[in-house]
Amino acid sequence: MLIIPAIDLKDGHCVRLRQGLMEDSTVFSDDPVAVAKRWVDAGCRRLHLVDLNGAFAGEPVNGEVVTAIAAAYPGLPVQIGGGIRNLETIEHYVRAGVSYVIIGTKAVKEPAFVAEACRAFPGKVIVGLDAKDGLVATDGWAEVSSVLATDLARRFEADGVSAIVYTDIARDGMMQGVNVEATVAMARASSIPVIASGGITNLDDIRALKAVAREGICGAITGRAIYEGTLDVAEAQRLCDEDA
Repeated sequence: MLIIPAIDLKDGHCVRLRQGLMEDSTVFSDDPVAVAKRWVDAGCRRLHLVDLNGAFAGEPVNGEVVTAIAAAYPGLPVQIGGGIRNLETIEHYVRAGVSYVIIGTKAVKEPAFVAEACRAFPGKVIVGLDAKDGLVATDGWAEVSSVLATDLARRFEADGVSAIVYTDIARDGMMQGVNVEATVAMARASSIPVIASGGITNLDDIRALKAVAREGICGAITGRAIYEGTLDVAEAQRLCDEDA
């Protein structure tokens, strides 16, 4: 299981939100490339980038920062989400050296686009499913749909999606612990590997996820915990690698 540090981008800065609220953000650094170096030096094997402005705008806003990070670490897999709504944007990121693009809102509103993207960019597409009480949220979490996240996951099973990033909005940025039960339910819903996100606070959360990793959980994204020091990236990865 991979420990995947998150770098959330807002107005060119590295920030963290609470429950996805743009007005409730904490700026951790004005140099996201330096932040990436910090996690690379800690031994991370993948980075999770989010263009927060892009998620609301429906198009990339912090694309230059994403490109700079990908260029600085060409051997490191980087995944980017936020504002990816067309094939042109995916092509731009892939050409820039990004390993995976995360389709969120567009996947919910136009599920057929996921299959189209997978055909055009095989092995490069991740679906981001953000849920509140099991229901999918879109548009930077501003809207909550009536669609069950597990039902939508099954919809993408035959499309060739590399992974599903599953985020429990109620836990995200709140340091309240990961929702293991909901994450396992998502992993069992389809054969697509699941990356857990939201609420990861300390090593106990990593142990809890590792204990059920065989259900199909391949990674854990962590943000506020590693910035506030309640979780050490290197230590967490070592724990995941034990008996792996």
